[in-house]
Amino acid sequence: MTTSRRAFLWLSGVAAVGSLVPELQSQAADASQKALRRKLASDPLRPQFHLLPASNWMNDPNGPIFFRGRYHMFHQYNPKGAVWGNMHWAHATSPDMVHWFHEPIALASTPGGYDRDGVFSGSAVLDGGTPTVIYTGVLPPASDAEATLRDGTHAWREVQCLAVSKDDDLLTWSKLPEPVIASPPPGLRVTGFRDPVMWREGDSWMLILGSGFQHRGGAILLYRSPDLRRWTYLHTLVEGPGNGKETANPVDNGEMWECPDFFPLGNKHVLLISTMGKVLWKVGTYKDQRFSPEKEGVVDWGAYYAAKSMPDRDGNRILWGWIPETRPEAEHSAAGWAGAMSLPRVLSLNANNELQMEAAPAVRQLRRSHSGFSGNMNSVRQKILDSVRITDLAAELSIEFQPKPEKAFSVRLRPESGEDFVVITGVDKAGGRELHVNNLIVPLSGAAGSPVRLRVFLDASVLEVFANGTTVMTVRVYRVPSGPLRLSFDGEAEINSIDVWQIQPISKDRLTS
Repeated sequence: MTTSRRAFLWLSGVAAVGSLVPELQSQAADASQKALRRKLASDPLRPQFHLLPASNWMNDPNGPIFFRGRYHMFHQYNPKGAVWGNMHWAHATSPDMVHWFHEPIALASTPGGYDRDGVFSGSAVLDGGTPTVIYTGVLPPASDAEATLRDGTHAWREVQCLAVSKDDDLLTWSKLPEPVIASPPPGLRVTGFRDPVMWREGDSWMLILGSGFQHRGGAILLYRSPDLRRWTYLHTLVEGPGNGKETANPVDNGEMWECPDFFPLGNKHVLLISTMGKVLWKVGTYKDQRFSPEKEGVVDWGAYYAAKSMPDRDGNRILWGWIPETRPEAEHSAAGWAGAMSLPRVLSLNANNELQMEAAPAVRQLRRSHSGFSGNMNSVRQKILDSVRITDLAAELSIEFQPKPEKAFSVRLRPESGEDFVVITGVDKAGGRELHVNNLIVPLSGAAGSPVRLRVFLDASVLEVFANGTTVMTVRVYRVPSGPLRLSFDGEAEINSIDVWQIQPISKDRLTS
Protein backbone atom coordinates (compact mmCIF):
# COMPACT_ATOMS: atom_id res chain seq x y z
CA MET A 1 0.00 0.00 0.00
CA THR A 2 1.44 3.36 -0.94
CA THR A 3 2.05 6.05 1.63
CA SER A 4 -0.57 8.29 0.04
CA ARG A 5 -3.15 5.47 0.14
CA ARG A 6 -2.45 4.82 3.83
CA ALA A 7 -2.72 8.54 4.52
CA PHE A 8 -6.06 8.70 2.68
CA LEU A 9 -7.50 5.81 4.68
CA TRP A 10 -6.22 7.26 7.94
CA LEU A 11 -7.71 10.66 7.22
CA SER A 12 -11.01 9.03 6.18
CA GLY A 13 -11.13 7.19 9.49
CA VAL A 14 -10.41 10.37 11.43
CA ALA A 15 -13.20 12.13 9.54
CA ALA A 16 -15.63 9.31 10.28
CA VAL A 17 -14.79 9.33 13.96
CA GLY A 18 -14.99 13.10 13.99
CA SER A 19 -18.46 13.01 12.52
CA LEU A 20 -19.55 10.74 15.36
CA VAL A 21 -18.28 13.02 18.12
CA PRO A 22 -21.26 15.43 18.18
CA GLU A 23 -23.69 12.51 18.08
CA LEU A 24 -21.87 10.73 20.91
CA GLN A 25 -21.76 13.93 22.93
CA SER A 26 -25.48 14.44 22.39
CA GLN A 27 -26.23 10.86 23.49
CA ALA A 28 -24.07 11.31 26.59
CA ALA A 29 -25.85 14.57 27.45
CA ASP A 30 -29.27 12.90 27.02
CA ALA A 31 -28.21 10.01 29.26
CA SER A 32 -26.88 12.41 31.87
CA GLN A 33 -30.10 14.44 31.82
CA LYS A 34 -32.24 11.30 32.20
CA ALA A 35 -30.10 10.17 35.12
CA LEU A 36 -30.48 13.58 36.77
CA ARG A 37 -34.26 13.53 36.34
CA ARG A 38 -34.43 10.07 37.93
CA LYS A 39 -32.37 11.32 40.87
CA LEU A 40 -34.53 14.41 41.32
CA ALA A 41 -37.76 12.43 41.06
CA SER A 42 -36.68 10.05 43.83
CA ASP A 43 -35.15 12.63 46.19
CA PRO A 44 -37.27 12.63 49.38
CA LEU A 45 -35.90 16.06 50.39
CA ARG A 46 -37.23 17.67 47.20
CA PRO A 47 -40.61 19.41 47.79
CA GLN A 48 -43.72 18.28 45.92
CA PHE A 49 -46.02 21.32 45.94
CA HIS A 50 -43.62 24.26 45.85
CA LEU A 51 -42.25 25.71 42.63
CA LEU A 52 -38.73 24.33 42.15
CA PRO A 53 -36.04 24.72 39.53
CA ALA A 54 -36.31 22.06 36.85
CA SER A 55 -32.83 21.17 38.11
CA ASN A 56 -29.77 23.03 39.36
CA TRP A 57 -29.78 26.33 41.25
CA MET A 58 -32.51 28.95 41.70
CA ASN A 59 -32.76 32.12 43.75
CA ASP A 60 -34.68 35.43 43.62
CA PRO A 61 -38.18 35.62 42.15
CA ASN A 62 -38.12 38.10 39.26
CA GLY A 63 -40.88 39.93 37.43
CA PRO A 64 -43.93 37.88 38.51
CA ILE A 65 -46.89 39.02 36.43
CA PHE A 66 -50.42 37.93 35.48
CA PHE A 67 -50.92 38.22 31.71
CA ARG A 68 -53.60 36.84 29.40
CA GLY A 69 -54.99 34.35 31.88
CA ARG A 70 -51.68 32.92 33.16
CA TYR A 71 -49.26 33.67 35.95
CA HIS A 72 -45.66 34.06 34.86
CA MET A 73 -42.82 33.60 37.32
CA PHE A 74 -39.24 34.36 36.38
CA HIS A 75 -36.40 33.62 38.74
CA GLN A 76 -32.64 33.64 39.00
CA TYR A 77 -31.28 30.38 37.62
CA ASN A 78 -27.96 28.67 36.94
CA PRO A 79 -28.46 26.13 34.13
CA LYS A 80 -24.98 24.67 34.67
CA GLY A 81 -25.08 23.53 38.28
CA ALA A 82 -26.76 23.52 41.69
CA VAL A 83 -24.60 26.38 42.99
CA TRP A 84 -24.83 30.16 42.63
CA GLY A 85 -23.42 31.65 39.42
CA ASN A 86 -24.04 32.08 35.69
CA MET A 87 -27.29 33.93 36.33
CA HIS A 88 -30.16 33.60 33.83
CA TRP A 89 -33.90 34.24 34.10
CA ALA A 90 -35.77 30.94 34.19
CA HIS A 91 -39.49 31.03 33.39
CA ALA A 92 -42.46 29.07 34.74
CA THR A 93 -46.18 29.53 34.09
CA SER A 94 -49.32 28.61 36.02
CA PRO A 95 -53.08 28.97 35.69
CA ASP A 96 -53.54 29.31 39.48
CA MET A 97 -50.20 30.11 41.23
CA VAL A 98 -50.05 26.49 42.44
CA HIS A 99 -49.58 24.17 39.45
CA TRP A 100 -46.47 25.11 37.44
CA PHE A 101 -45.05 24.34 34.02
CA HIS A 102 -41.39 25.00 33.20
CA GLU A 103 -40.89 27.13 30.07
CA PRO A 104 -37.62 27.69 28.18
CA ILE A 105 -35.12 30.08 29.75
CA ALA A 106 -36.33 33.63 29.13
CA LEU A 107 -33.18 35.75 29.45
CA ALA A 108 -29.51 34.86 29.14
CA SER A 109 -26.37 36.96 29.09
CA THR A 110 -25.40 38.55 25.78
CA PRO A 111 -21.72 37.85 25.00
CA GLY A 112 -19.88 41.14 25.09
CA GLY A 113 -23.07 42.89 26.23
CA TYR A 114 -23.90 44.92 29.31
CA ASP A 115 -25.19 41.78 31.04
CA ARG A 116 -22.24 39.60 29.97
CA ASP A 117 -21.54 38.43 33.54
CA GLY A 118 -25.13 37.84 34.59
CA VAL A 119 -28.80 38.70 34.17
CA PHE A 120 -29.61 39.76 37.73
CA SER A 121 -32.95 40.56 39.36
CA GLY A 122 -35.63 42.92 38.10
CA SER A 123 -39.33 43.52 37.54
CA ALA A 124 -42.02 43.28 34.88
CA VAL A 125 -44.77 45.73 33.93
CA LEU A 126 -47.28 46.13 31.14
CA ASP A 127 -46.33 49.09 28.96
CA GLY A 128 -49.36 49.82 26.80
CA GLY A 129 -50.28 46.15 27.15
CA THR A 130 -46.79 44.90 26.24
CA PRO A 131 -44.87 42.95 28.90
CA THR A 132 -41.63 44.80 29.55
CA VAL A 133 -38.88 44.00 32.05
CA ILE A 134 -36.07 46.06 33.50
CA TYR A 135 -33.33 44.07 35.16
CA THR A 136 -29.80 44.53 36.44
CA GLY A 137 -27.01 43.45 34.14
CA VAL A 138 -23.48 43.01 35.45
CA LEU A 139 -20.15 43.35 33.66
CA PRO A 140 -16.52 43.99 34.58
CA PRO A 141 -15.81 47.62 35.52
CA ALA A 142 -13.44 49.59 33.32
CA SER A 143 -11.98 51.10 36.49
CA ASP A 144 -12.36 50.68 40.23
CA ALA A 145 -14.55 53.79 40.32
CA GLU A 146 -17.09 52.06 38.02
CA ALA A 147 -17.61 49.08 40.34
CA THR A 148 -20.90 49.24 42.23
CA LEU A 149 -21.02 45.67 43.54
CA ARG A 150 -18.26 44.57 45.90
CA ASP A 151 -19.07 41.58 48.07
CA GLY A 152 -15.62 40.36 49.04
CA THR A 153 -15.50 38.02 46.02
CA HIS A 154 -16.77 39.98 43.02
CA ALA A 155 -16.26 43.51 41.74
CA TRP A 156 -18.86 44.30 39.09
CA ARG A 157 -20.42 47.25 37.36
CA GLU A 158 -24.22 47.13 37.63
CA VAL A 159 -26.43 48.66 34.94
CA GLN A 160 -30.18 48.60 34.34
CA CYS A 161 -31.29 46.91 31.11
CA LEU A 162 -34.66 46.70 29.34
CA ALA A 163 -36.23 43.86 27.36
CA VAL A 164 -39.62 43.61 25.64
CA SER A 165 -41.63 40.44 25.09
CA LYS A 166 -42.12 39.55 21.43
CA ASP A 167 -45.03 37.11 21.95
CA ASP A 168 -48.07 36.64 24.15
CA ASP A 169 -46.56 33.61 25.90
CA LEU A 170 -43.53 35.66 27.02
CA LEU A 171 -41.15 33.11 25.51
CA THR A 172 -39.01 35.44 23.38
CA TRP A 173 -37.57 38.78 24.45
CA SER A 174 -35.81 41.62 22.63
CA LYS A 175 -33.19 43.57 24.60
CA LEU A 176 -32.27 47.18 24.05
CA PRO A 177 -28.60 47.38 22.99
CA GLU A 178 -27.76 49.98 25.65
CA PRO A 179 -28.67 50.21 29.36
CA VAL A 180 -31.55 52.51 30.27
CA ILE A 181 -29.64 53.51 33.43
CA ALA A 182 -25.91 53.11 32.89
CA SER A 183 -24.47 54.35 36.18
CA PRO A 184 -25.40 55.74 39.59
CA PRO A 185 -26.25 59.44 39.87
CA PRO A 186 -23.18 61.67 39.57
CA GLY A 187 -21.49 62.31 42.88
CA LEU A 188 -22.99 59.29 44.65
CA ARG A 189 -20.54 56.60 45.79
CA VAL A 190 -22.94 53.71 46.35
CA THR A 191 -22.58 50.27 47.95
CA GLY A 192 -24.87 48.69 45.36
CA PHE A 193 -27.05 49.60 42.40
CA ARG A 194 -29.50 46.85 41.49
CA ASP A 195 -32.90 45.13 41.48
CA PRO A 196 -35.22 47.70 39.81
CA VAL A 197 -38.94 48.01 40.59
CA MET A 198 -41.29 50.09 38.44
CA TRP A 199 -44.81 51.47 38.77
CA ARG A 200 -47.08 53.96 37.03
CA GLU A 201 -47.73 57.30 38.75
CA GLY A 202 -49.89 59.75 36.82
CA ASP A 203 -48.32 60.28 33.40
CA SER A 204 -44.92 59.03 34.52
CA TRP A 205 -43.17 55.80 35.29
CA MET A 206 -41.35 55.57 38.62
CA LEU A 207 -38.45 53.25 39.42
CA ILE A 208 -36.53 52.39 42.56
CA LEU A 209 -33.17 50.68 42.97
CA GLY A 210 -31.60 48.98 45.96
CA SER A 211 -28.52 50.83 47.14
CA GLY A 212 -26.74 52.28 50.15
CA PHE A 213 -23.79 54.29 51.36
CA GLN A 214 -20.70 53.12 53.21
CA HIS A 215 -20.72 53.92 56.96
CA ARG A 216 -24.24 55.37 56.63
CA GLY A 217 -26.64 52.60 55.80
CA GLY A 218 -29.02 51.31 53.16
CA ALA A 219 -30.92 53.49 50.71
CA ILE A 220 -33.52 53.30 47.97
CA LEU A 221 -32.87 55.46 44.90
CA LEU A 222 -35.90 56.96 43.13
CA TYR A 223 -36.14 57.72 39.38
CA ARG A 224 -38.82 59.04 37.01
CA SER A 225 -39.37 58.45 33.26
CA PRO A 226 -41.94 59.27 30.58
CA ASP A 227 -41.36 56.02 28.68
CA LEU A 228 -39.37 53.42 30.71
CA ARG A 229 -36.29 54.30 28.64
CA ARG A 230 -35.20 57.80 29.66
CA TRP A 231 -34.75 58.03 33.42
CA THR A 232 -34.10 61.03 35.67
CA TYR A 233 -32.80 60.55 39.20
CA LEU A 234 -34.88 62.41 41.79
CA HIS A 235 -33.57 61.58 45.27
CA THR A 236 -33.48 58.78 47.82
CA LEU A 237 -36.95 57.46 48.57
CA VAL A 238 -35.80 56.53 52.07
CA GLU A 239 -32.58 55.74 53.93
CA GLY A 240 -31.77 53.77 57.05
CA PRO A 241 -28.81 52.96 59.30
CA GLY A 242 -26.70 49.83 59.14
CA ASN A 243 -25.57 47.89 62.19
CA GLY A 244 -22.13 49.48 62.35
CA LYS A 245 -20.18 46.26 61.86
CA GLU A 246 -17.37 45.94 59.34
CA THR A 247 -18.19 43.30 56.72
CA ALA A 248 -16.78 42.48 53.30
CA ASN A 249 -20.29 42.50 51.81
CA PRO A 250 -22.29 45.67 52.65
CA VAL A 251 -25.54 43.68 52.45
CA ASP A 252 -24.43 41.81 55.58
CA ASN A 253 -24.23 44.91 57.78
CA GLY A 254 -27.21 46.81 56.38
CA GLU A 255 -25.21 49.34 54.34
CA MET A 256 -26.84 47.95 51.19
CA TRP A 257 -30.56 47.25 50.77
CA GLU A 258 -31.16 44.83 47.89
CA CYS A 259 -34.28 43.36 46.28
CA PRO A 260 -36.60 46.25 47.20
CA ASP A 261 -40.33 46.19 46.55
CA PHE A 262 -42.75 49.10 46.98
CA PHE A 263 -46.52 49.10 46.66
CA PRO A 264 -49.75 50.55 48.09
CA LEU A 265 -51.68 48.42 50.57
CA GLY A 266 -54.86 49.61 52.26
CA ASN A 267 -54.38 53.33 52.85
CA LYS A 268 -50.61 52.98 53.34
CA HIS A 269 -47.53 52.05 51.32
CA VAL A 270 -45.23 49.12 52.02
CA LEU A 271 -41.50 48.93 51.37
CA LEU A 272 -39.75 45.55 51.44
CA ILE A 273 -35.97 45.29 51.57
CA SER A 274 -33.58 42.35 51.83
CA THR A 275 -30.55 42.95 54.01
CA MET A 276 -28.60 41.33 56.85
CA GLY A 277 -30.00 37.94 55.85
CA LYS A 278 -33.67 38.90 56.28
CA VAL A 279 -36.56 40.49 54.42
CA LEU A 280 -37.75 43.53 56.37
CA TRP A 281 -41.02 45.40 55.92
CA LYS A 282 -41.75 49.07 56.50
CA VAL A 283 -45.30 50.45 56.45
CA GLY A 284 -45.81 54.19 56.14
CA THR A 285 -46.93 57.18 54.11
CA TYR A 286 -45.86 57.98 50.54
CA LYS A 287 -46.30 61.67 49.76
CA ASP A 288 -44.54 64.06 47.39
CA GLN A 289 -42.46 61.12 46.20
CA ARG A 290 -41.00 60.58 49.67
CA PHE A 291 -41.66 57.60 51.92
CA SER A 292 -42.00 58.02 55.69
CA PRO A 293 -41.95 54.65 57.54
CA GLU A 294 -44.23 54.40 60.58
CA LYS A 295 -44.09 50.67 61.44
CA GLU A 296 -41.52 48.01 60.61
CA GLY A 297 -40.89 44.31 61.15
CA VAL A 298 -39.60 41.05 59.69
CA VAL A 299 -41.43 39.35 56.82
CA ASP A 300 -40.12 35.86 57.60
CA TRP A 301 -37.72 34.88 60.39
CA GLY A 302 -36.32 31.78 58.71
CA ALA A 303 -34.85 30.63 55.39
CA TYR A 304 -36.51 33.25 53.19
CA TYR A 305 -35.07 36.07 51.07
CA ALA A 306 -35.50 38.41 48.10
CA ALA A 307 -39.27 38.79 48.45
CA LYS A 308 -41.21 40.08 45.44
CA SER A 309 -44.90 40.97 45.15
CA MET A 310 -47.50 41.19 42.40
CA PRO A 311 -51.26 41.76 42.04
CA ASP A 312 -53.18 38.58 41.23
CA ARG A 313 -56.08 38.38 38.77
CA ASP A 314 -58.42 39.79 41.46
CA GLY A 315 -56.14 42.60 42.58
CA ASN A 316 -54.91 40.95 45.79
CA ARG A 317 -51.28 41.67 46.66
CA ILE A 318 -49.38 38.37 46.45
CA LEU A 319 -45.91 37.90 47.91
CA TRP A 320 -43.28 35.44 46.71
CA GLY A 321 -39.91 34.67 48.25
CA TRP A 322 -36.85 32.54 47.64
CA ILE A 323 -36.37 29.65 50.08
CA PRO A 324 -32.59 29.05 50.11
CA GLU A 325 -30.76 25.93 51.14
CA THR A 326 -29.28 25.87 54.64
CA ARG A 327 -27.26 22.68 54.11
CA PRO A 328 -23.62 22.72 52.93
CA GLU A 329 -23.00 23.63 49.30
CA ALA A 330 -21.38 20.25 48.63
CA GLU A 331 -24.68 18.55 49.57
CA HIS A 332 -27.02 20.57 47.36
CA SER A 333 -24.50 20.51 44.52
CA ALA A 334 -24.44 16.73 44.71
CA ALA A 335 -28.25 16.60 44.96
CA GLY A 336 -28.56 18.40 41.61
CA TRP A 337 -30.95 21.12 42.81
CA ALA A 338 -30.98 24.05 45.22
CA GLY A 339 -33.70 26.44 46.34
CA ALA A 340 -37.48 26.65 46.11
CA MET A 341 -40.11 29.33 45.77
CA SER A 342 -42.33 29.99 48.76
CA LEU A 343 -46.04 29.39 48.52
CA PRO A 344 -47.96 32.47 47.39
CA ARG A 345 -48.88 34.69 50.34
CA VAL A 346 -51.74 37.22 50.44
CA LEU A 347 -50.69 40.47 52.09
CA SER A 348 -52.85 42.83 54.16
CA LEU A 349 -52.56 45.30 57.04
CA ASN A 350 -54.04 44.63 60.44
CA ALA A 351 -55.75 47.23 62.64
CA ASN A 352 -52.33 48.43 63.84
CA ASN A 353 -51.04 48.88 60.28
CA GLU A 354 -48.69 45.93 60.67
CA LEU A 355 -48.00 43.71 57.68
CA GLN A 356 -49.76 40.36 57.90
CA MET A 357 -49.86 37.44 55.51
CA GLU A 358 -51.56 34.14 54.94
CA ALA A 359 -51.05 31.40 52.37
CA ALA A 360 -53.16 32.14 49.30
CA PRO A 361 -56.56 30.40 49.17
CA ALA A 362 -55.51 28.74 45.89
CA VAL A 363 -53.31 26.37 47.88
CA ARG A 364 -56.42 24.79 49.45
CA GLN A 365 -57.21 22.98 46.21
CA LEU A 366 -54.36 20.59 47.04
CA ARG A 367 -56.06 19.34 50.22
CA ARG A 368 -56.99 15.67 50.27
CA SER A 369 -57.82 13.41 53.25
CA HIS A 370 -58.78 15.33 56.40
CA SER A 371 -58.76 14.74 60.15
CA GLY A 372 -59.78 17.24 62.79
CA PHE A 373 -62.20 18.70 65.28
CA SER A 374 -63.23 22.05 66.76
CA GLY A 375 -64.96 23.19 69.90
CA ASN A 376 -65.57 21.12 73.03
CA MET A 377 -64.69 17.66 71.72
CA ASN A 378 -62.04 16.56 74.23
CA SER A 379 -63.68 13.16 74.49
CA VAL A 380 -62.84 12.33 70.88
CA ARG A 381 -59.67 14.38 70.53
CA GLN A 382 -57.24 11.57 71.31
CA LYS A 383 -59.04 9.21 68.98
CA ILE A 384 -58.71 11.75 66.17
CA LEU A 385 -55.06 12.38 66.96
CA ASP A 386 -54.36 8.65 66.93
CA SER A 387 -55.83 8.43 63.44
CA VAL A 388 -53.56 11.10 61.90
CA ARG A 389 -50.92 9.74 59.54
CA ILE A 390 -48.97 12.16 57.33
CA THR A 391 -47.33 10.36 54.42
CA ASP A 392 -44.70 11.54 51.93
CA LEU A 393 -43.96 14.64 54.06
CA ALA A 394 -46.78 16.57 52.38
CA ALA A 395 -49.39 18.13 54.66
CA GLU A 396 -51.20 21.24 55.83
CA LEU A 397 -52.08 21.74 59.51
CA SER A 398 -54.33 24.36 61.09
CA ILE A 399 -54.25 24.44 64.91
CA GLU A 400 -55.58 26.93 67.46
CA PHE A 401 -54.80 26.69 71.15
CA GLN A 402 -55.17 28.84 74.25
CA PRO A 403 -51.88 28.87 76.21
CA LYS A 404 -51.64 28.96 79.99
CA PRO A 405 -49.71 31.83 81.65
CA GLU A 406 -45.97 31.14 81.91
CA LYS A 407 -46.48 27.68 80.39
CA ALA A 408 -45.13 26.18 77.18
CA PHE A 409 -47.23 24.16 74.77
CA SER A 410 -45.79 22.06 71.94
CA VAL A 411 -47.09 20.58 68.71
CA ARG A 412 -45.02 17.58 67.63
CA LEU A 413 -44.75 15.65 64.40
CA ARG A 414 -42.83 12.40 64.64
CA PRO A 415 -42.91 8.87 63.27
CA GLU A 416 -44.08 5.86 65.30
CA SER A 417 -40.48 5.27 66.32
CA GLY A 418 -37.61 7.71 66.14
CA GLU A 419 -36.90 11.32 67.00
CA ASP A 420 -39.15 14.34 66.54
CA PHE A 421 -39.29 15.62 62.99
CA VAL A 422 -40.93 18.97 63.81
CA VAL A 423 -41.56 20.60 67.18
CA ILE A 424 -43.49 23.89 67.32
CA THR A 425 -43.70 25.47 70.78
CA GLY A 426 -45.56 28.53 71.94
CA VAL A 427 -44.36 30.17 75.16
CA ASP A 428 -46.11 32.97 77.05
CA LYS A 429 -43.60 34.87 79.18
CA ALA A 430 -43.83 38.00 81.26
CA GLY A 431 -41.38 39.68 78.91
CA GLY A 432 -43.20 38.64 75.75
CA ARG A 433 -44.34 35.66 73.73
CA GLU A 434 -42.09 33.33 71.78
CA LEU A 435 -42.55 30.78 69.06
CA HIS A 436 -40.01 27.97 68.73
CA VAL A 437 -39.81 25.89 65.55
CA ASN A 438 -37.18 23.19 66.00
CA ASN A 439 -34.08 25.26 66.89
CA LEU A 440 -35.39 28.62 65.68
CA ILE A 441 -36.82 31.01 68.31
CA VAL A 442 -38.68 34.18 67.29
CA PRO A 443 -41.06 36.73 68.85
CA LEU A 444 -44.73 35.77 68.65
CA SER A 445 -47.34 38.42 68.00
CA GLY A 446 -50.43 38.79 70.15
CA ALA A 447 -51.15 39.61 73.78
CA ALA A 448 -50.16 37.14 76.49
CA GLY A 449 -52.93 34.63 77.08
CA SER A 450 -54.61 35.22 73.72
CA PRO A 451 -55.11 32.30 71.31
CA VAL A 452 -52.27 31.09 69.13
CA ARG A 453 -53.36 30.27 65.57
CA LEU A 454 -50.96 28.15 63.55
CA ARG A 455 -51.11 27.28 59.88
CA VAL A 456 -48.29 24.95 58.86
CA PHE A 457 -47.25 23.62 55.45
CA LEU A 458 -44.89 20.66 55.41
CA ASP A 459 -43.35 19.80 52.05
CA ALA A 460 -40.34 17.47 52.28
CA SER A 461 -37.41 19.62 53.48
CA VAL A 462 -39.50 22.85 53.52
CA LEU A 463 -41.65 23.92 56.47
CA GLU A 464 -43.63 27.19 56.26
CA VAL A 465 -45.22 28.27 59.56
CA PHE A 466 -47.75 31.11 59.86
CA ALA A 467 -48.67 32.23 63.39
CA ASN A 468 -51.31 34.83 64.27
CA GLY A 469 -51.06 36.46 60.87
CA THR A 470 -47.92 38.51 61.49
CA THR A 471 -45.29 35.96 62.59
CA VAL A 472 -43.97 33.77 59.78
CA MET A 473 -40.94 31.53 59.52
CA THR A 474 -39.64 29.11 56.92
CA VAL A 475 -37.49 26.26 58.22
CA ARG A 476 -35.48 23.63 56.35
CA VAL A 477 -35.50 20.06 57.73
CA TYR A 478 -33.01 17.75 56.03
CA ARG A 479 -34.10 14.42 57.48
CA VAL A 480 -36.24 11.56 56.25
CA PRO A 481 -38.39 10.00 58.99
CA SER A 482 -38.68 6.26 59.38
CA GLY A 483 -42.38 6.26 58.51
CA PRO A 484 -45.59 8.34 58.43
CA LEU A 485 -45.71 11.26 60.88
CA ARG A 486 -48.11 11.33 63.81
CA LEU A 487 -49.40 14.40 65.64
CA SER A 488 -49.13 14.89 69.40
CA PHE A 489 -49.21 17.69 71.98
CA ASP A 490 -47.18 18.43 75.11
CA GLY A 491 -47.69 21.01 77.83
CA GLU A 492 -50.62 22.99 79.13
CA ALA A 493 -53.10 24.68 76.83
CA GLU A 494 -56.72 24.52 75.80
CA ILE A 495 -56.96 23.20 72.23
CA ASN A 496 -59.72 24.96 70.32
CA SER A 497 -59.38 23.28 66.94
CA ILE A 498 -57.22 20.94 64.87
CA ASP A 499 -57.33 20.33 61.12
CA VAL A 500 -54.85 18.14 59.24
CA TRP A 501 -54.92 17.60 55.48
CA GLN A 502 -52.76 15.35 53.39
CA ILE A 503 -51.54 17.43 50.43
CA GLN A 504 -51.69 16.26 46.84
CA PRO A 505 -48.38 16.78 44.98
CA ILE A 506 -48.53 19.04 41.94
CA SER A 507 -46.34 16.61 40.01
CA LYS A 508 -46.11 12.84 40.00
CA ASP A 509 -42.31 13.02 39.87
CA ARG A 510 -41.26 16.08 41.96
CA LEU A 511 -40.37 17.96 38.77
CA THR A 512 -43.24 20.52 38.98
CA SER A 513 -44.22 20.34 35.34
